[in-house]
Amino acid sequence: MNTSKLLGIALAGTLLLSSCYQPDVVMHTTIKDEAWVPCERKITYSNVMPKQMRDSLWKEVNVKWSQPVPECLNTDAFMSTHTEIGKDDTVSTTFWTPFKSIDEMSQQTPLQLNGTRLRSEAKLKKQFRWFYTKYVFSETFFCVGDTFQLADTLYADKDLVRYWFTGEPNLVKGMSGAEASQKLSEIEPNINRWLNDNLLKVGFDFIVGHYDSIPAPPVSKERFVELHDTLVRFITTGADDLLDIKPEEKLRDFFHSNAYDDFFNNETSLGKGLTNELSKQLNIFGFNVPYLLTMPGKVIDTGNGVLQPDGSIRYTFTGERLIPKDYTITATSHVTNIWAYVLTLVACIIVAVIAEKRKKKAGK
Repeated sequence: MNTSKLLGIALAGTLLLSSCYQPDVVMHTTIKDEAWVPCERKITYSNVMPKQMRDSLWKEVNVKWSQPVPECLNTDAFMSTHTEIGKDDTVSTTFWTPFKSIDEMSQQTPLQLNGTRLRSEAKLKKQFRWFYTKYVFSETFFCVGDTFQLADTLYADKDLVRYWFTGEPNLVKGMSGAEASQKLSEIEPNINRWLNDNLLKVGFDFIVGHYDSIPAPPVSKERFVELHDTLVRFITTGADDLLDIKPEEKLRDFFHSNAYDDFFNNETSLGKGLTNELSKQLNIFGFNVPYLLTMPGKVIDTGNGVLQPDGSIRYTFTGERLIPKDYTITATSHVTNIWAYVLTLVACIIVAVIAEKRKKKAGK
């Protein structure tokens, strides 16, 4: 993502503090023109893995390759798996399974955030038109914006927030490059402040929730809560980026005590706990799983996706798009009913033959 320098630093910092294994992940949904197996879903994740690391993944001689499943995946419902080594030390693993219904497929979505499966609702409509059958598929992934305690709409207009995270509605349509740049520069500070305030609130609330774990706090919990606004101003004053701040040093200076240091030491249980809470919000910005969709027949409408040379449709699916609202992918295709053309041709021939016979009979 390129939301801002702040978000980039925040994300990088979170990933460094965690053991997150996040290779390239792609999800491919296939809608079929078959009543008994209407759909199939496949997940592929690839990772560049040096030979020494690959060797450590062997369970025993002549057993399939295995690589850790990314934290953004839940593959419990998938029946088949295959791992192979490609060029340049790339190891790719694919999970796939057919589903008996569209509902079953959406209920078993393999994508998850912070250990919780993403909720989605998929629908498939078939419309018979004699010479062709029209297929309309859609899948909606539900918003995860409630992960943030402070709503983004408190910092910017709803449409501005939606445009920043999803590109819709297109607020720069018809603008020049300079005008679009100016528009974006007006939005970015508000988004930065929204994320900053949420991260600060997570940190402050975590300390309050674990205040009894502090051996000798310089002030009572009640007094610490009362100092919230004063502390936020003291900690953020003069800082261009929130991640440039060393909060333990700021708290030492304010309270003349190192009582809060453990909350910012990732070697302690308190430090690990705070990092985990911050990661719940920042992981959303790190979520990026391209969604490929293959429809039966000829695609006539890709929605907000892009048609690929192989006939599949590619949708950009990121965690950011789930912050302001639900995210829906949709596509429409036509399947030619060859039998309808054959029957029509046969019917036309029969009608022509009958008409010719009647003509001959009438001429006698």
